[in-house]
Amino acid sequence: MSCPICGKPTEPKVRPFCSKRCADVDLAKWLGGGYAIPSDDPEDLEEAAQAAEEALRKPH
Repeated sequence: MSCPICGKPTEPKVRPFCSKRCADVDLAKWLGGGYAIPSDDPEDLEEAAQAAEEALRKPH
């Protein structure tokens, strides 16, 4: 099996990655929305708009 980030052979300690660095790169992609699946569903768009409005109303 090869690392999904860089293609090197995996290490059992951090499988399915080859290193902690590649595991962290993958985590950053998840947290940053890099793996998000775009949606054209009107319900999803409405929910996103409501969440954005609520976030703007909250005090910082």
